[in-house]
Amino acid sequence: MKKTDFSSRTGLTRRDAIRRAAGAGALASLSGLAGFGVNSAEAAEEALGKLPKHPQWKFVFVNHVTTNPFWVPLRYGAEDVCSILGVNYQWTGSEKSIATEMVNALNTAVSGKADGIAVSLVDPTAFNDPVEKALAAGIPVVSYNADVPTNKRLCYIGQDLFESGKALGKRIVDLVGEGHVAGFIATPGQLNIQPRMDGARAAIKESGKNIKLDEIATGPTVNEELSRIQAFFTGHPDIKGMFAVDAGSTEGVAKTIAANNLAQKGVRSGGFDLLPTTLDAISKGNLDFTIDQQPYLQGFYTIMVLFLFKLSGGLSGLADMNTGLKFVTKSNVDPYLSTQSRLQGSSSEQKVLSRSGPIT
Repeated sequence: MKKTDFSSRTGLTRRDAIRRAAGAGALASLSGLAGFGVNSAEAAEEALGKLPKHPQWKFVFVNHVTTNPFWVPLRYGAEDVCSILGVNYQWTGSEKSIATEMVNALNTAVSGKADGIAVSLVDPTAFNDPVEKALAAGIPVVSYNADVPTNKRLCYIGQDLFESGKALGKRIVDLVGEGHVAGFIATPGQLNIQPRMDGARAAIKESGKNIKLDEIATGPTVNEELSRIQAFFTGHPDIKGMFAVDAGSTEGVAKTIAANNLAQKGVRSGGFDLLPTTLDAISKGNLDFTIDQQPYLQGFYTIMVLFLFKLSGGLSGLADMNTGLKFVTKSNVDPYLSTQSRLQGSSSEQKVLSRSGPIT
Protein backbone atom coordinates (compact mmCIF):
# COMPACT_ATOMS: atom_id res chain seq x y z
CA MET A 1 0.00 0.00 0.00
CA LYS A 2 1.35 3.38 -0.95
CA LYS A 3 1.64 5.91 1.85
CA THR A 4 0.85 9.46 0.81
CA ASP A 5 1.19 12.17 3.43
CA PHE A 6 3.27 15.06 4.69
CA SER A 7 5.22 13.02 7.23
CA SER A 8 6.23 10.37 4.70
CA ARG A 9 8.03 13.07 2.73
CA THR A 10 9.65 14.83 5.69
CA GLY A 11 9.70 12.41 8.60
CA LEU A 12 7.83 15.04 10.68
CA THR A 13 4.28 16.07 11.24
CA ARG A 14 3.43 19.45 9.75
CA ARG A 15 2.96 20.80 13.29
CA ASP A 16 6.41 19.61 14.38
CA ALA A 17 7.99 20.99 11.20
CA ILE A 18 6.52 24.43 11.82
CA ARG A 19 7.64 24.41 15.46
CA ARG A 20 11.19 23.49 14.43
CA ALA A 21 11.21 26.17 11.78
CA ALA A 22 9.97 28.72 14.28
CA GLY A 23 12.63 27.73 16.79
CA ALA A 24 15.32 28.11 14.14
CA GLY A 25 14.05 31.52 13.05
CA ALA A 26 13.13 30.11 9.66
CA LEU A 27 9.50 31.22 9.55
CA ALA A 28 10.24 33.73 6.81
CA SER A 29 10.15 30.80 4.41
CA LEU A 30 6.75 29.69 5.68
CA SER A 31 4.80 32.35 3.82
CA GLY A 32 1.43 31.12 5.03
CA LEU A 33 2.40 32.00 8.63
CA ALA A 34 4.99 34.73 8.12
CA GLY A 35 2.28 36.99 6.73
CA PHE A 36 0.61 36.90 10.13
CA GLY A 37 3.72 37.89 12.02
CA VAL A 38 4.35 34.43 13.47
CA ASN A 39 7.85 34.50 14.96
CA SER A 40 8.00 31.85 17.66
CA ALA A 41 7.28 28.18 18.19
CA GLU A 42 4.38 29.06 20.47
CA ALA A 43 2.91 31.42 17.89
CA ALA A 44 3.33 28.79 15.22
CA GLU A 45 1.43 26.33 17.38
CA GLU A 46 -1.27 28.96 17.93
CA ALA A 47 -1.54 29.58 14.19
CA LEU A 48 -2.31 25.90 13.73
CA GLY A 49 -5.20 26.13 16.16
CA LYS A 50 -5.73 24.83 19.67
CA LEU A 51 -6.31 21.15 18.98
CA PRO A 52 -4.89 18.91 21.70
CA LYS A 53 -1.78 16.88 21.07
CA HIS A 54 -2.79 13.61 19.49
CA PRO A 55 -1.21 10.51 17.90
CA GLN A 56 -0.26 10.66 14.25
CA TRP A 57 -3.29 8.61 13.25
CA LYS A 58 -3.21 6.54 10.08
CA PHE A 59 -6.35 6.40 7.91
CA VAL A 60 -6.78 4.09 4.92
CA PHE A 61 -8.77 4.67 1.72
CA VAL A 62 -9.97 1.50 -0.05
CA ASN A 63 -10.74 2.43 -3.65
CA HIS A 64 -12.21 0.59 -6.63
CA VAL A 65 -10.17 2.07 -9.53
CA THR A 66 -7.05 3.40 -7.85
CA THR A 67 -5.29 4.76 -10.94
CA ASN A 68 -8.26 6.57 -12.54
CA PRO A 69 -7.53 10.30 -13.04
CA PHE A 70 -10.80 11.20 -11.31
CA TRP A 71 -9.12 10.58 -7.96
CA VAL A 72 -6.37 13.16 -8.35
CA PRO A 73 -8.30 16.02 -6.67
CA LEU A 74 -9.73 13.64 -4.05
CA ARG A 75 -6.22 12.62 -3.05
CA TYR A 76 -5.13 16.25 -2.96
CA GLY A 77 -8.02 16.94 -0.61
CA ALA A 78 -6.99 14.08 1.65
CA GLU A 79 -3.33 15.13 1.55
CA ASP A 80 -4.14 18.75 2.35
CA VAL A 81 -6.29 18.02 5.38
CA CYS A 82 -3.77 15.45 6.64
CA SER A 83 -1.05 18.10 6.48
CA ILE A 84 -3.21 20.48 8.51
CA LEU A 85 -4.16 17.95 11.16
CA GLY A 86 -0.89 16.07 11.45
CA VAL A 87 -2.21 12.65 10.40
CA ASN A 88 -1.50 10.17 7.57
CA TYR A 89 -3.46 8.39 4.89
CA GLN A 90 -2.84 5.39 2.65
CA TRP A 91 -4.34 4.80 -0.80
CA THR A 92 -5.13 1.22 -1.71
CA GLY A 93 -7.72 -1.08 -3.29
CA SER A 94 -8.23 -2.36 -6.84
CA GLU A 95 -7.25 -0.96 -10.23
CA LYS A 96 -10.18 -2.58 -12.05
CA SER A 97 -13.14 -2.60 -9.66
CA ILE A 98 -12.53 -6.14 -8.41
CA ALA A 99 -14.42 -6.42 -5.14
CA THR A 100 -12.29 -9.27 -3.76
CA GLU A 101 -9.15 -7.13 -4.12
CA MET A 102 -10.87 -4.32 -2.27
CA VAL A 103 -12.00 -6.67 0.50
CA ASN A 104 -8.43 -7.94 0.83
CA ALA A 105 -7.19 -4.36 1.12
CA LEU A 106 -9.79 -3.60 3.77
CA ASN A 107 -8.85 -6.70 5.76
CA THR A 108 -5.17 -5.74 5.49
CA ALA A 109 -5.99 -2.31 6.90
CA VAL A 110 -7.74 -3.97 9.84
CA SER A 111 -4.86 -6.37 10.54
CA GLY A 112 -2.47 -3.43 10.22
CA LYS A 113 -4.41 -1.62 12.97
CA ALA A 114 -5.47 1.35 10.89
CA ASP A 115 -7.01 4.14 12.95
CA GLY A 116 -9.86 4.58 10.49
CA ILE A 117 -10.96 3.23 7.11
CA ALA A 118 -12.81 4.85 4.20
CA VAL A 119 -14.20 2.46 1.61
CA SER A 120 -16.04 3.06 -1.64
CA LEU A 121 -18.98 0.64 -1.32
CA VAL A 122 -19.40 -0.36 -4.94
CA ASP A 123 -20.89 -3.79 -4.18
CA PRO A 124 -24.17 -4.24 -2.27
CA THR A 125 -22.99 -7.10 -0.04
CA ALA A 126 -19.25 -7.82 -0.45
CA PHE A 127 -18.19 -5.38 2.25
CA ASN A 128 -20.75 -6.20 4.93
CA ASP A 129 -18.70 -8.74 6.89
CA PRO A 130 -15.34 -6.93 6.55
CA VAL A 131 -16.86 -3.66 7.76
CA GLU A 132 -18.48 -5.39 10.74
CA LYS A 133 -15.14 -7.01 11.62
CA ALA A 134 -13.41 -3.63 11.46
CA LEU A 135 -16.01 -2.04 13.70
CA ALA A 136 -15.76 -4.97 16.14
CA ALA A 137 -12.01 -4.30 16.28
CA GLY A 138 -12.72 -0.70 17.27
CA ILE A 139 -11.80 0.78 13.86
CA PRO A 140 -14.26 3.37 12.51
CA VAL A 141 -15.34 2.80 8.90
CA VAL A 142 -17.03 5.35 6.65
CA SER A 143 -18.00 5.16 2.99
CA TYR A 144 -17.13 7.69 0.30
CA ASN A 145 -18.09 8.17 -3.36
CA ALA A 146 -20.35 5.08 -3.33
CA ASP A 147 -22.62 3.87 -0.58
CA VAL A 148 -24.81 1.02 0.64
CA PRO A 149 -27.12 2.41 3.34
CA THR A 150 -27.75 -1.08 4.77
CA ASN A 151 -24.02 -1.57 5.36
CA LYS A 152 -22.99 -0.77 8.95
CA ARG A 153 -20.51 1.90 7.86
CA LEU A 154 -20.83 4.93 10.13
CA CYS A 155 -21.64 7.60 7.51
CA TYR A 156 -21.32 8.50 3.81
CA ILE A 157 -19.40 11.33 2.15
CA GLY A 158 -20.22 11.91 -1.51
CA GLN A 159 -22.81 12.87 -4.06
CA ASP A 160 -26.44 11.71 -3.89
CA LEU A 161 -25.94 9.42 -6.85
CA PHE A 162 -29.54 8.58 -7.75
CA GLU A 163 -30.60 12.23 -7.61
CA SER A 164 -27.63 13.25 -9.74
CA GLY A 165 -28.76 10.63 -12.26
CA LYS A 166 -32.25 12.10 -12.26
CA ALA A 167 -30.76 15.51 -12.97
CA LEU A 168 -28.86 13.93 -15.89
CA GLY A 169 -32.08 12.36 -17.18
CA LYS A 170 -33.97 15.64 -17.04
CA ARG A 171 -31.19 17.33 -18.99
CA ILE A 172 -31.33 14.53 -21.60
CA VAL A 173 -35.08 15.12 -21.98
CA ASP A 174 -34.54 18.85 -22.44
CA LEU A 175 -31.76 18.42 -24.99
CA VAL A 176 -33.00 15.48 -27.06
CA GLY A 177 -36.78 15.55 -26.82
CA GLU A 178 -37.22 12.15 -28.44
CA GLY A 179 -35.22 9.38 -30.10
CA HIS A 180 -32.48 6.84 -29.35
CA VAL A 181 -29.75 7.80 -26.88
CA ALA A 182 -26.82 5.88 -25.40
CA GLY A 183 -25.93 5.85 -21.73
CA PHE A 184 -22.33 4.75 -21.22
CA ILE A 185 -21.26 3.23 -17.90
CA ALA A 186 -17.84 1.89 -17.00
CA THR A 187 -18.91 -0.94 -14.69
CA PRO A 188 -22.65 -1.74 -14.70
CA GLY A 189 -24.05 -2.76 -11.34
CA GLN A 190 -21.39 -1.03 -9.27
CA LEU A 191 -22.88 1.37 -6.80
CA ASN A 192 -20.68 4.37 -7.52
CA ILE A 193 -22.32 4.82 -10.95
CA GLN A 194 -25.27 2.44 -11.44
CA PRO A 195 -27.59 4.64 -9.33
CA ARG A 196 -26.91 7.49 -11.76
CA MET A 197 -27.98 5.39 -14.72
CA ASP A 198 -31.05 4.26 -12.79
CA GLY A 199 -31.88 7.85 -11.90
CA ALA A 200 -31.53 8.98 -15.51
CA ARG A 201 -33.82 6.20 -16.68
CA ALA A 202 -36.39 7.11 -14.01
CA ALA A 203 -36.39 10.79 -15.02
CA ILE A 204 -36.84 9.94 -18.69
CA LYS A 205 -39.73 7.63 -17.83
CA GLU A 206 -41.36 10.29 -15.65
CA SER A 207 -41.13 12.80 -18.50
CA GLY A 208 -43.35 10.66 -20.74
CA LYS A 209 -41.12 11.48 -23.70
CA ASN A 210 -40.42 8.95 -26.43
CA ILE A 211 -36.74 8.49 -25.59
CA LYS A 212 -35.06 5.09 -25.69
CA LEU A 213 -32.02 4.90 -23.40
CA ASP A 214 -29.60 2.04 -24.07
CA GLU A 215 -27.14 1.22 -21.28
CA ILE A 216 -23.69 0.43 -22.72
CA ALA A 217 -20.82 -1.01 -20.66
CA THR A 218 -17.44 0.55 -21.42
CA GLY A 219 -14.98 -1.00 -18.92
CA PRO A 220 -12.94 0.14 -15.91
CA THR A 221 -9.99 1.73 -17.75
CA VAL A 222 -9.92 4.90 -19.84
CA ASN A 223 -8.56 3.23 -22.98
CA GLU A 224 -11.25 0.56 -22.92
CA GLU A 225 -13.94 3.18 -22.47
CA LEU A 226 -12.92 5.24 -25.48
CA SER A 227 -12.58 2.17 -27.72
CA ARG A 228 -16.03 0.83 -26.84
CA ILE A 229 -17.73 4.19 -27.23
CA GLN A 230 -16.17 4.68 -30.66
CA ALA A 231 -17.23 1.16 -31.65
CA PHE A 232 -20.78 1.79 -30.49
CA PHE A 233 -21.07 4.93 -32.58
CA THR A 234 -19.74 3.13 -35.64
CA GLY A 235 -22.60 0.67 -35.31
CA HIS A 236 -25.22 3.32 -34.48
CA PRO A 237 -24.52 6.38 -36.66
CA ASP A 238 -28.09 7.72 -36.24
CA ILE A 239 -27.88 8.06 -32.46
CA LYS A 240 -29.51 11.25 -31.12
CA GLY A 241 -27.54 11.57 -27.92
CA MET A 242 -24.48 10.15 -26.14
CA PHE A 243 -24.24 10.47 -22.38
CA ALA A 244 -22.10 8.94 -19.63
CA VAL A 245 -22.23 8.42 -15.87
CA ASP A 246 -18.49 8.27 -15.06
CA ALA A 247 -15.44 10.41 -15.73
CA GLY A 248 -13.63 8.12 -18.18
CA SER A 249 -16.72 7.39 -20.27
CA THR A 250 -17.55 11.10 -20.36
CA GLU A 251 -14.09 11.83 -21.74
CA GLY A 252 -14.61 9.05 -24.29
CA VAL A 253 -17.95 10.52 -25.37
CA ALA A 254 -16.34 13.95 -25.83
CA LYS A 255 -13.52 12.52 -27.95
CA THR A 256 -15.95 10.53 -30.10
CA ILE A 257 -18.18 13.55 -30.64
CA ALA A 258 -15.18 15.65 -31.70
CA ALA A 259 -13.65 13.00 -33.98
CA ASN A 260 -16.88 12.63 -35.94
CA ASN A 261 -18.09 16.26 -35.88
CA LEU A 262 -21.28 15.05 -34.19
CA ALA A 263 -22.13 18.28 -32.39
CA GLN A 264 -22.50 20.00 -35.76
CA LYS A 265 -24.85 17.15 -36.79
CA GLY A 266 -27.10 17.76 -33.78
CA VAL A 267 -25.99 14.88 -31.55
CA ARG A 268 -26.31 15.96 -27.91
CA SER A 269 -23.93 14.81 -25.20
CA GLY A 270 -22.91 15.12 -21.59
CA GLY A 271 -21.69 13.32 -18.51
CA PHE A 272 -19.86 13.64 -15.22
CA ASP A 273 -16.71 15.09 -13.67
CA LEU A 274 -14.03 17.59 -14.56
CA LEU A 275 -11.23 15.89 -16.42
CA PRO A 276 -9.28 18.53 -18.39
CA THR A 277 -10.25 16.99 -21.73
CA THR A 278 -13.91 17.08 -20.71
CA LEU A 279 -13.75 20.78 -19.84
CA ASP A 280 -11.92 21.55 -23.07
CA ALA A 281 -14.58 19.69 -25.05
CA ILE A 282 -17.32 21.80 -23.45
CA SER A 283 -15.46 24.97 -24.32
CA LYS A 284 -15.14 23.84 -27.96
CA GLY A 285 -18.78 22.80 -28.22
CA ASN A 286 -18.08 19.06 -28.38
CA LEU A 287 -19.92 18.31 -25.13
CA ASP A 288 -23.08 20.02 -23.88
CA PHE A 289 -22.38 19.66 -20.16
CA THR A 290 -20.72 17.80 -17.35
CA ILE A 291 -21.76 17.40 -13.70
CA ASP A 292 -19.34 18.29 -10.91
CA GLN A 293 -19.44 16.21 -7.70
CA GLN A 294 -16.45 17.93 -6.01
CA PRO A 295 -14.07 15.00 -5.47
CA TYR A 296 -11.67 17.23 -3.53
CA LEU A 297 -14.28 17.50 -0.81
CA GLN A 298 -14.74 13.73 -0.80
CA GLY A 299 -11.10 13.40 0.23
CA PHE A 300 -11.01 16.37 2.60
CA TYR A 301 -14.25 15.68 4.45
CA THR A 302 -13.61 11.94 4.75
CA ILE A 303 -10.35 12.50 6.62
CA MET A 304 -11.97 15.22 8.73
CA VAL A 305 -14.84 12.92 9.77
CA LEU A 306 -12.45 10.15 10.81
CA PHE A 307 -10.16 12.60 12.59
CA LEU A 308 -12.96 14.14 14.65
CA PHE A 309 -14.29 10.71 15.52
CA LYS A 310 -10.87 9.75 16.90
CA LEU A 311 -10.32 13.09 18.61
CA SER A 312 -13.69 12.97 20.38
CA GLY A 313 -13.49 9.34 21.42
CA GLY A 314 -16.36 8.56 19.10
CA LEU A 315 -18.69 11.25 20.44
CA SER A 316 -18.52 13.53 17.39
CA GLY A 317 -17.51 13.75 13.75
CA LEU A 318 -19.92 11.37 12.08
CA ALA A 319 -22.13 13.04 9.48
CA ASP A 320 -23.49 12.14 6.06
CA MET A 321 -22.19 14.78 3.66
CA ASN A 322 -23.59 15.44 0.19
CA THR A 323 -20.75 16.91 -1.88
CA GLY A 324 -23.21 18.40 -4.32
CA LEU A 325 -24.20 18.63 -7.96
CA LYS A 326 -23.33 21.41 -10.37
CA PHE A 327 -23.83 21.55 -14.13
CA VAL A 328 -20.83 22.91 -16.03
CA THR A 329 -21.73 24.16 -19.51
CA LYS A 330 -20.22 26.43 -22.12
CA SER A 331 -21.68 29.42 -20.26
CA ASN A 332 -19.70 28.78 -17.07
CA VAL A 333 -16.75 26.58 -18.08
CA ASP A 334 -14.19 29.36 -18.59
CA PRO A 335 -13.16 29.75 -14.91
CA TYR A 336 -12.49 26.01 -14.73
CA LEU A 337 -10.19 26.24 -17.74
CA SER A 338 -8.40 29.42 -16.71
CA THR A 339 -7.79 28.30 -13.12
CA GLN A 340 -5.26 25.60 -12.35
CA SER A 341 -5.71 24.23 -8.84
CA ARG A 342 -5.50 21.24 -6.55
CA LEU A 343 -9.23 21.55 -5.94
CA GLN A 344 -9.92 20.47 -9.52
CA GLY A 345 -6.86 18.24 -9.85
CA SER A 346 -5.41 20.38 -12.63
CA SER A 347 -2.34 21.50 -10.68
CA SER A 348 -0.31 20.22 -7.72
CA GLU A 349 0.57 23.76 -6.64
CA GLN A 350 -0.68 25.11 -3.31
CA LYS A 351 -2.20 28.56 -3.79
CA VAL A 352 -5.08 30.81 -2.87
CA LEU A 353 -7.49 31.43 -5.76
CA SER A 354 -8.92 34.90 -6.18
CA ARG A 355 -12.29 35.85 -7.62
CA SER A 356 -14.24 39.03 -8.22
CA GLY A 357 -17.78 40.07 -9.00
CA PRO A 358 -21.11 38.91 -7.62
CA ILE A 359 -21.66 35.36 -6.44
CA THR A 360 -24.47 33.73 -8.38
